[in-house]
Amino acid sequence: MKTILVVEDEYGTSEALAHFLEGEGFGVVLAVNGREGLRKAAERRPDLIVSDFMMPVMNGAEMCARIRATPGFDDIPIVMNSSAEEHVVRAVFADYDVFLRKPYEAAALLPKVIGLVAEGRAVRRTGGDGPGADPAAPPSRPPIEGGGA
Repeated sequence: MKTILVVEDEYGTSEALAHFLEGEGFGVVLAVNGREGLRKAAERRPDLIVSDFMMPVMNGAEMCARIRATPGFDDIPIVMNSSAEEHVVRAVFADYDVFLRKPYEAAALLPKVIGLVAEGRAVRRTGGDGPGADPAAPPSRPPIEGGGA
């Protein structure tokens, strides 16, 4: 069973998304902020991360940057979502694979999740939805182990 880490600070949103994804046959791990997301990713490497952009404690951009900078985790596909426009998110963190603007229907997420889980980051590299960054570029961000405030 493929595992999806959902990092979302809005309880209703995370629970609804978890219920939907579990109904589609995925295992789901929930985290309420980026710091908890880093910890849960380290405990159980997910096949995909769905992260909110704006969260307390540690936002989705910082969490995902740390994940991208960590060998063995840097190839995990990331779906970034936010109520902010994509250009705002991209200015802070661009190395995601798919962006979804809130609010969105969970059904709109499903084909993207299926494609990313099946193909991994290659989907983005060969014309996926997200802008992404050069996957060969050396990481310049702190690693996942630095999951502090």
